[in-house]
Amino acid sequence: MEKKELPFLIVLALPVIIVALAFFLLPMARLAYIAGTGDDGLATYTSVLTTPRYLESVIATTLLAAITTVVTLAIATIAGLFLERNRFPGRDLLVSLLTFPLAFPGVVVGFMVIMLAGRQGLIGQISKMLTGDKLVFAYSIAGLFLGYVYFSIPRVILTIMAAAEKLDTALEEAARSLGASPWQVVRDVILPALTPALIASGAIAFATAMGAFGTAFTLATDIDVLPMTIYTEFTLRANIATAAALSIVLGIITWIVLNIARSLAGSTVSAAG
Repeated sequence: MEKKELPFLIVLALPVIIVALAFFLLPMARLAYIAGTGDDGLATYTSVLTTPRYLESVIATTLLAAITTVVTLAIATIAGLFLERNRFPGRDLLVSLLTFPLAFPGVVVGFMVIMLAGRQGLIGQISKMLTGDKLVFAYSIAGLFLGYVYFSIPRVILTIMAAAEKLDTALEEAARSLGASPWQVVRDVILPALTPALIASGAIAFATAMGAFGTAFTLATDIDVLPMTIYTEFTLRANIATAAALSIVLGIITWIVLNIARSLAGSTVSAAG
């Protein structure tokens, strides 16, 4: 590297350093400090993983995010491949409708779930006409799951459609000429080629579900996920140290998953190349 290039590289690196310090390192360091200065000291970190209420919240949030990711990937992959491979009247409108939730904050998504599966929701009215009993699940973990899937599908489907557009159809034709069935083509050709996109978009869906607050806050009648637990500890109980420790735990879990996904996506791309 020539000396004359050094100032230019410093100018390029400066925004990255400022953003990393201002929005990541300093806030995380402050959270870690606050969590360790509570009444229990550093034991606050262990208490959030040994206290049943906090531990159940961590497990429930992680499982909900994982299930949301799997279901979102299944729906978005099928829909994305279909929309990318087929042209028909109304396709552009359908794509717009599927990606429209990108414009909605979590609170609006939660309100839509209430309109669909709440006490006066459409599902409840239909189920009452058919069975005499009103089906209401908007305020449970099932309602939150529905909201998270609705919120995540647009983010995943756009990634899948972009990746599917770049697939080499010659490989699929070669597989068919060798006698592969449509399912074998999907399993052995299409899905391996889409793996990096699936991993990357799945990681985003998982991280979004782990930290989503607006939807949980709107539906929070019988829901105890980490964002709501942190909110309760911080605002209602003034237990700032525990809220900070729970925030660190949430961040660490999400960070681990994102790093695993980044590693898997990188190794997949290397293997494919």
